[in-house]
Amino acid sequence: MVDADQTFVIVGGGLAGAKAAEALRAEGFTGRVILICDERDHPYERPPLSKGFLLGKEERDSVFVHEPAWYARNDIELHLGQTVTAIDRAAKTVRLGDGTIVAYDKLLLATGAEPHRLDIPGTGLAGVHHLRRLAHAERLKGVLAALGRDNGHLVIAGAGWIGLEVAAAARTYGAEVTVVEPAPTPLHGVLGPELGQLFADLHAEHGVRFHFGARLTEIVGQDGMVLAVRTDDGEEHPAHDVLAAIGAAPRTALAEAAGLALVDRADGGGIAVDASLRTSDPAIHAAGDVASFPFSDSRLRVEHWANALNSGPAAARAMLGKEVTYDRVPYFFSDQYDLGMEYSGWAPPGSYDQVVIRGDAGKREFIAFWLAEGRVLAGMNVNVWDVTEQIQRLIRSGAQVDPDALADPSVGLDTLGM
Repeated sequence: MVDADQTFVIVGGGLAGAKAAEALRAEGFTGRVILICDERDHPYERPPLSKGFLLGKEERDSVFVHEPAWYARNDIELHLGQTVTAIDRAAKTVRLGDGTIVAYDKLLLATGAEPHRLDIPGTGLAGVHHLRRLAHAERLKGVLAALGRDNGHLVIAGAGWIGLEVAAAARTYGAEVTVVEPAPTPLHGVLGPELGQLFADLHAEHGVRFHFGARLTEIVGQDGMVLAVRTDDGEEHPAHDVLAAIGAAPRTALAEAAGLALVDRADGGGIAVDASLRTSDPAIHAAGDVASFPFSDSRLRVEHWANALNSGPAAARAMLGKEVTYDRVPYFFSDQYDLGMEYSGWAPPGSYDQVVIRGDAGKREFIAFWLAEGRVLAGMNVNVWDVTEQIQRLIRSGAQVDPDALADPSVGLDTLGM
């Protein structure tokens, strides 16, 4: 049983932290809940920052997890614009940036991730951008609109999900777009060459120029403004603005300083947690982008909306002493132009030996499956809907599936892997 006089502290004001606070109250916890956010905005969801909000299709208020009044109504002590600078595990306290000491009975770290920065000359110019926070998206939204009006050029470093979604938004505004990517196709490390080319073709049809096999080496400017970028193969591309979309790193500094067990960067990094999202300290849990949890025979750290949505409440229930096994199949989605997709599972390069297509890839209406020895590791449905549950069931089953039947749309997905 959890006593009403206990204090649960949540560090991190993203979706994971906000949903954890919501779950604590929903589960009947009557003690203090303190939610500490280093941004001045109320907790918000990140997908709209590169999708609907960036495109001007969604209002600013739509991104927030709860309306501002919800926190007071549910007796959540919300500290906005405040950082946690240290954890004292022995004393079970956290120190805030203003020197305040807050005691906790249970602590949840939902500190998220930070975008990787370009380490090249010219990154201090006014036209260099990142996209992680609401303030970034607000700024970039104005930039894309201006580029579209003025026929300006945006160079994007990185052809991952953020880079491609921003490329689609920029082209929708009318901006000229060049994407510089060291791999041979977009999303190469996620989808492999088989499906990465599909996204290259999609964006090329909408006027995006790709420069594969290259990295930025310099951003050239004058009077503080961006003029061009240079790449390591000697090319130069015109640019008025540059977006660095080269991935993100988990924010583990607080956990590391506190002596919590971490996962090696080569294995994805993050704070090591068990199946109940508990860290190496039984009084501290972690959730969201920063948590590396057991999955299959390995560990996995997932930087996607569904993980934050589900792991925050799971950690909250575990903090309350409930039996929790967090083993959700990873899931994410993307919208680019007229292509919508959902991806379930985990199939990193080298883990699969076959890709099976069900449907018409040429029309971009299909499901792709990544298999290893006949077992489905991951599936991606493109402009085909209401199949996520069946795909995830196939992944969870671990059963061998006939590839021909998997590729045949006349064979129901529900009949496979039985």
